[in-house]
Amino acid sequence: MRLIFQDQTFSFELLRTLSYAPYGGADIGECLSTAYRIKEGDFESWYTEWYRTAERIHALAVDSLERGKRVSARECYLRAHNYYRTAEFFLHGNPKDPRILETWGKSRSTFRQAIKLMDTSVEEVAIPYEGTYLPGYYYRVDDTPRPALLIHGGFDSTGEELYLEVAAAALQRGYNCLTFEGPGQGAVIREQHIPFRYDWEKVVTPVVDYLLTRPDVDPDRIALMGISLGGYLAPRAAAYEHRLAACIANDGLFSNQFGEIARKLHRGNDEDLNNPAYVEKFLEVLTSQYTGVRWAIENGMFTYQAESVHELIRKTEPVTLEGVAHKIKCPTLVCEAEADHFFAGQPKMLYDALTCPKTFMLFTAEDGAEEHCHFGALLYFNQRVFEWLDETLDIK
Repeated sequence: MRLIFQDQTFSFELLRTLSYAPYGGADIGECLSTAYRIKEGDFESWYTEWYRTAERIHALAVDSLERGKRVSARECYLRAHNYYRTAEFFLHGNPKDPRILETWGKSRSTFRQAIKLMDTSVEEVAIPYEGTYLPGYYYRVDDTPRPALLIHGGFDSTGEELYLEVAAAALQRGYNCLTFEGPGQGAVIREQHIPFRYDWEKVVTPVVDYLLTRPDVDPDRIALMGISLGGYLAPRAAAYEHRLAACIANDGLFSNQFGEIARKLHRGNDEDLNNPAYVEKFLEVLTSQYTGVRWAIENGMFTYQAESVHELIRKTEPVTLEGVAHKIKCPTLVCEAEADHFFAGQPKMLYDALTCPKTFMLFTAEDGAEEHCHFGALLYFNQRVFEWLDETLDIK
């Protein structure tokens, strides 16, 4: 679907921001009026207008809090968080741009203001990981042992965003929930400067270890959900971490090798792609023509800490479930978006490679859920996924 912008990437990111309205992360008029001010395909215009809206709603939150209006303050802080996140989205072409830390920092701080005002118990947690820690949020229904859903994002999401995407829906259905950021994500790449790694089981296993220390977690009912690139990362982790009772890939991703992506975009002699100088020039032309390619390359270099496109291609070569997917033992749900412009065909590749109990779940244009990760239809997405999870974990 197209929303205001003809540019596919701008339209999708607007839809993503707007999609959090049912869970309090956006207001429709605020999003649309902001979008109408943005110059099509212009990253600077995108930043300026979303930052302007975020600052306005942030000021409303502060004013509401000062006047003792707790609910109003919470609502405004949540929306400001989402708008700051959106503003920062296209800034990664220059990793030294000071606006990255400043704007993302405001997205995190406004979210943390919001959770202080929630009725639900929310803890900021630091999960031990290879001499440092992974930041997360633990959402608890109550003190009784409950099924726990572990959630991480993908190529560009933040731990705070995951509350609006899934955690709020999990709480409504009686699940305790742990969201976290791993290497290449959120604070871990921005503050700790730790890039993505392909062997995600090394990330998830310490998180499961942490969950099992909590008395409010049912140790036999821990499920893992990975979103976007997480549709590769979560199944990769599940292939080696067998304490998981279920795995959800939203959406399924069999491989994410930038070299393979370049080959699919290339229309000339593939032998030329063995020449690093040629590849750099070829992708330079594509980034000048296509907003989505430009963003993917810039964000890829930012999150993998690659100094060149050639290095990015090399670092993503191991990002495949070839020879790995069959090791998954737990029941696995593979989601597919009918019009996914990122992962077309990938969910079926993952599903076919699985030998564990498996379910394929298609979301269509008729449902209004055909976009990547089913933005625009999160209520419907969460309904279907949690009904599957309830049945899989035998929750009445």
